[in-house]
Amino acid sequence: MAIITKITTQKKTDDRLNIFLDDGSGEKYAFSVDQDVFIKYNLQKGKELDEFDIIEIQYGDSIKKAYNKALEYLSYRMRSIKEVKDYLSKKEYNDAVIAEVIIKLKDYKYVDDLEFTIAYVRTQWQTNGKGPTVIKRELYEKGIEQSFVEQALSLYTENAQIEEAISHAEKVLKKNNKLSTVLLKQKIEQHLVRKGFSFQIISIALEEVQFEQDESEEWSALEKHAEKAKKKYQNEEPYQYKMKMKQFLYRKGFPIELIEKYLDAES
Repeated sequence: MAIITKITTQKKTDDRLNIFLDDGSGEKYAFSVDQDVFIKYNLQKGKELDEFDIIEIQYGDSIKKAYNKALEYLSYRMRSIKEVKDYLSKKEYNDAVIAEVIIKLKDYKYVDDLEFTIAYVRTQWQTNGKGPTVIKRELYEKGIEQSFVEQALSLYTENAQIEEAISHAEKVLKKNNKLSTVLLKQKIEQHLVRKGFSFQIISIALEEVQFEQDESEEWSALEKHAEKAKKKYQNEEPYQYKMKMKQFLYRKGFPIELIEKYLDAES
């Protein structure tokens, strides 16, 4: 048995208290506890503690410290339960302590995976413009169960997805209006795939936006790329020059008849 001989407040954190014990070999510092733990276990000078008491008090204090860490982590934004567990694990709290903290956080409604999932879907859709595929993958990575993911994503209707995909497509068009029709379509498709939209939604979006260049726009885009290629191949023999120009412009997505028309006009 050991007796509490002295209790002092820590200098840097006045919500923690230092406990000094004498087990018969003289007074010495034993451990520190949070004020709530101090009150819970009715710690006071002269109280006797056995080894089991000390282990129980220190375990309770670990839970309190981990709980405070979790609250601090949650103060920045909502988190999934897995995110909180992973965070506390990195802080080197053991599984038993983490489990107790999660129970307490659930009791006080500080963590709720369904509520988190619904909020996450809305944010990633309405603020970041992501499609369902990307959102779903990110939620699974955060440890969200499938039923919650499906329930939350049901709010992201097909019409809303189409509107979002069209908005992205129009932005791509504005930035890349000098590309050929073929490359422009590819660029839009690739962008929408990366954003997480299905091929069905992408197909509908492509029908709604005017990505096909008219002949004058396509010709203007071809001329722009051809000017760059001419500088690169201007020292080639005539036959090699023509073949390399064809290959270059074809790779850029221009139709062969338009390329031939341009090269014939050069001759």
